[in-house]
Amino acid sequence: MAGFRVGLAGVRTRVAGVLLAAGEGSRLGRPKALVEIAGQSLADRGVALLRAGGAAPVVVVTGAAAAEPPGALIVHNPDWPTGMGSSLAAGLTALPGAAEAAVIALADQPLVGPEAVRRLIAAYDHGASVAVAGYDGQPRNPVLIARPYWPEVIAAAVGDSGARAFLRSSPELVTLIECGDTGSADDVDTPEDLERVSRAVRSLRTPPG
Repeated sequence: MAGFRVGLAGVRTRVAGVLLAAGEGSRLGRPKALVEIAGQSLADRGVALLRAGGAAPVVVVTGAAAAEPPGALIVHNPDWPTGMGSSLAAGLTALPGAAEAAVIALADQPLVGPEAVRRLIAAYDHGASVAVAGYDGQPRNPVLIARPYWPEVIAAAVGDSGARAFLRSSPELVTLIECGDTGSADDVDTPEDLERVSRAVRSLRTPPG
C-alpha cells in the first residue's frame, strides 16, 4: 500500500511528506520553487526527495508562485507573506487523516538526500515521535513530527519560525538523527548560493528520486 513503510522491527507506519515552497525568494530575486537546477525545479526536486525517502502522500505548500509538481497535493497558502509558519500550518492541516506522522522539508535545500528522510522514518518506526536531521551534530532539516503534536506545532508556528518554536520548547521529545553523511542542508538564499549548490547538484551521479 502506497505510503506504508516497514521498519526494522516489522511495524508498518504511514508517514506523509510536506514540502514548504511558498516563499518569494527576495534575496534570490525570484520564487525559489520555480528555480531550476540541472533541469529540475526545486519544487520537483523536493517532492522527489520525500518520495524517494518513503514519504507519501506529499503535500506541496505554494504561495508566491504556482508550482505544480506532478503527483503531489498542491495547497496554496494565501498568507504566505506572513512567513513560513503559516505554510507549515497549511501543510499539516491538509494532510489526510490516515497520516500518522509527517516529514517536513524545505524546497530550497536540494542537497538533502533521500537517506535522511529514510532515517527519520526509521526512527519513527522505532518509537521516536519527533526526529530531526542533524549535520555534524547540528539540528537542521528535514524534520519528522508525529500527528499528536501537530496542534502544538501549528499553534507555535508564527512568522518565520516554522517548527523551530515547538522543537525548542519540547527538547525532551526530539531525537537527533545524524545525516551529515547523506547530504547537506545548505539553503539556496542568494544567487551565489544557487551557483554553489548547482555545481554540487550537477556533481552528483543521480538526482534524488
